[in-house]
Amino acid sequence: MDFLRPASWEEALAAKAEHPTAVPIAGGTDVMVEINFDHRRPEYLMDLNRIGDLDAWEVGEESVRLGASVPYARIMEHLRAELPGLALASHTVASPQIRNRGGVGGNLGTASPAGDAHPALLAAGAEVEVESVRGARRIPIDAFYTGVKRNALAPDELIRAIHIKKADGPQQYSKVGTRNAMVIAVCAFGLALHPGTRTVRTGIGSAAPTPIRARAAEEFLDAALEEGGLWDNGKTIPPSVAKRFAELCAAACNPIDDVRGTAAYRRHAVGVMARRTLTWTWESYRGAHRITEGAA
Repeated sequence: MDFLRPASWEEALAAKAEHPTAVPIAGGTDVMVEINFDHRRPEYLMDLNRIGDLDAWEVGEESVRLGASVPYARIMEHLRAELPGLALASHTVASPQIRNRGGVGGNLGTASPAGDAHPALLAAGAEVEVESVRGARRIPIDAFYTGVKRNALAPDELIRAIHIKKADGPQQYSKVGTRNAMVIAVCAFGLALHPGTRTVRTGIGSAAPTPIRARAAEEFLDAALEEGGLWDNGKTIPPSVAKRFAELCAAACNPIDDVRGTAAYRRHAVGVMARRTLTWTWESYRGAHRITEGAA
C-alpha cells in the first residue's frame, strides 16, 4: 500500500487523477476500521490532513459551506443554530474521540446506509461539492447515493465541501442503537420543516440499501398542513395525520434482517421515530409561531 500526502488541494486533485483508486483519508474513522479488519486493502491511501480548506466552514446569508473534514465536534459547538439537524446527528456519532476526528465528508465518501449524517443531510436538502482536474460540480444529496456503499463520485473526483441551507424552521434527528455510544445505527430518522417553502423533508438511515427520503409521507404531510391552514394558524397536527405520516415513513423502508435488528423492527422503529420527531418539530414551530404573533 502506497501513501500519498498532497500539500495542497491542487496536488490532491492531480494525485487522484493519476491514481483514481486512491482512497482519501482525513479522520480515518471509517477507512481505518475497514483496513484493520482486512475488509479493504487499497493500493493507495491519500492523506488530506495538510489541506486546511477542508477543515473550515463559511456561514453565508442563506447557507453554510461545510468543509469535508470539519469534525462533528465543531459542528455541535459552532453550527447548532444554522444546522440543528446535523448538530443533533453529530451528537450521536460514536464517542468524543471519533467526533473530534470524523467528518461529514467521510460519511459521504463511505456512503454506508447507516452513516449518521445522511438523514440530516437529506432532510436539509444539502448539496455535495466535488472536484477533479476536469472541474467542479455540485451533486444534490438526493442524487448522491447510488447503491450500497456507492455514491455518484467519478473515479477522479474528491469531496471538497457540503452546502447546506441554514435552517428556516425546526429540525430533529432520532437514532435507534443497541447502546448509547460507539454503535452503528439500527435505524435513524431526520426531519426538517421548511416554512419558507411550506414543505417538509425527511431522511431515513439504515433501513434501505441507501439513505432515503420518505417522499410519499412528505407529500401527504405537505398537503395536510396546507389544507388545514396549519402553517398559518399554528394549531396542533391531528393525531390521524401524525399516524398516517408515520405509516408512510415506515412503508418507505426496504430494510434487511441482520445482527443489529430485524426488518420488521426497523420498519416499526422508523414509524415511531417519524411520529415523535414530527411532534417535536411541530411543537417547536408552534412555539415560534406564537412568539411571532405576540410580537406582532
